[in-house]
Amino acid sequence: MSEKLDHTTKPPFWISELENKYDFRLEPNSLVPFGDGHIHKTFRVDSTEGQLILQQFNSKVFTAPEKISHNHLIMLREINRKNIPFDLPLPVPNKNGEVFTQLTDGLFRFSPYVEGICMNEIEDPHHAFMAAKAFSQLINAGKHIQANDLQEVIGGFNDLELRYRQLLKAVENTKRELNHELKELIDFYLDQKKLVEEYRIWATKLPLRLTHNDTKINNLIFSKDLSTVQAVIDLDTIMAGFAFYDFGDLVRTVACTEHEHSINWENINVDKSKYKALYEGFLEGGKDYLTKSEIASLSFGGKLMTCIMGFRFLADYLNGNIYYQIKYEAQNLHRAKNHMYLLHALDQIN
Repeated sequence: MSEKLDHTTKPPFWISELENKYDFRLEPNSLVPFGDGHIHKTFRVDSTEGQLILQQFNSKVFTAPEKISHNHLIMLREINRKNIPFDLPLPVPNKNGEVFTQLTDGLFRFSPYVEGICMNEIEDPHHAFMAAKAFSQLINAGKHIQANDLQEVIGGFNDLELRYRQLLKAVENTKRELNHELKELIDFYLDQKKLVEEYRIWATKLPLRLTHNDTKINNLIFSKDLSTVQAVIDLDTIMAGFAFYDFGDLVRTVACTEHEHSINWENINVDKSKYKALYEGFLEGGKDYLTKSEIASLSFGGKLMTCIMGFRFLADYLNGNIYYQIKYEAQNLHRAKNHMYLLHALDQIN
């Protein structure tokens, strides 16, 4: 948690401007910088509607806020909250029914504040079960929403074929010296064309659904005693996708025995107890919607999402580290190598 604003500091001038756009009143002196996110400026503030999260939206990172607001308005109208036993803190519409408010200082939005704990890592497989069940229940709550009505917030985000083409282009244009380690990684990832072909097959068989598309464990809020999931958060990547996207990113980020920055190659493996818990939790949350084909595709999802991130890390390294933040020059190379080992491990259990 961040510290409270200095009492001698006046609240930003746009607070009073925002008040005029909404049907609630704010307590300006309660404004508190909140969280440790790097994309949006985020605050917690007291209001006549209770505590709210206020974000000054970074449209340089998310360049199509109108697509995000389009999808959020659909969810506000149509999401079946009876199918989810947790909060879904979607933005609060302003007096004009818009979820973003444009001021001279940028775009702003409010959403409900949910108290609880965010975790970056989990040790207990039961928490993995809870996480997978919650993300699957979110898909269930939107299963009636027409996927074609949702707009693509980030083009080709989880499209393995597109990411493969981007890697090919990076290999062709790189100025990096192709030493043995780099050549080995390039050869490995270019050999994953077989996964691209499998992706094409699944894409013809499976229904598109409303999916979260960023199912990291820290996009959940747990109760303080960790007994329940209180909320699914970070909803800006909500768009049409396949159920195995959300299961696969859980596998990549939760079931791996090492985090994605690790260079302990010999320790990179799949935690089978967490993998089993993720699988069972996702099936439990999806028992009312998952088809037989979707269930059969879940194991592919882990490999797909691991491969996509391997493609992206390697391409970024070849392009000169222009996208992902790094702490040393070879970090994206090492992240790609990390995912190569995880892919090998996933092949052993599927």
